[in-house]
Amino acid sequence: MKRLKDFKLCAANIASAFGRRLGMRRIRLVGSLIIGALAVPAQAEIFAGTAEVRDGDSLVIDGRQIRLFGIDAPELAQTCQTDGKEWPCGEEAKLNLKSLVEGKRVECSSDAVDIHGRHLSVCNTLGSSLNATMVEYGWAVAYREYSSDYVAIETRAKADRAGIWSSTFVTPSEFRHGPEIAAENREQRLTAQRRPQAQQAKSYGCTIKGNRNRKGQWIYHLPGMPYYDVTRPEEIFCSEAEARAAGYRRAIVR
Repeated sequence: MKRLKDFKLCAANIASAFGRRLGMRRIRLVGSLIIGALAVPAQAEIFAGTAEVRDGDSLVIDGRQIRLFGIDAPELAQTCQTDGKEWPCGEEAKLNLKSLVEGKRVECSSDAVDIHGRHLSVCNTLGSSLNATMVEYGWAVAYREYSSDYVAIETRAKADRAGIWSSTFVTPSEFRHGPEIAAENREQRLTAQRRPQAQQAKSYGCTIKGNRNRKGQWIYHLPGMPYYDVTRPEEIFCSEAEARAAGYRRAIVR
């Protein structure tokens, strides 16, 4: 009897140990599956087909609203000025996007939706990015608030005076803030049109950087100032007097 009891006790201990080990293996397996699932990136949605153009940065494909991510085109009601005359640059931006997609299959990849229910997308036709092309041709600006992907392309378009860069305009985001702010900024740009261009100024060895900050203040930076190296110049001047005459003030160094 004693031997039988000892045998049963031994068998129970073995079964308990085996069960604990199997349980741990199950826990480890479940944990591995959870970690693996978290490591897999969210699958981007792909929309493809014929596109209907709504404006310079918006499309509709198969009933889905598409917003070209990282760029901002002039609003449909927006105008730009060339030689003192206004022209419908918002409508022109729409027509140019239409010319890029007309008769072609458009494929868009999206992994987010904005507050208006539009799919934020990078779209292509025949392997060419619509987002990049609109900025390259000067019919949209880089939307820096959300992405820096197209800033370098915008810089080239601005240097080439492509599209809206051949005129004076307020950015689409400024235009959306209201007509008074848009008009004020347009006047500032009309004044700036008479100022020396940055590339021309550089050729004369001019080094004073003019930049407008987020508060709308026009500030110039001298070499050696704390933020000089990281400042992206909108204009470059040869002297402080020239910068002040253009409406800029000297950066405050603390």
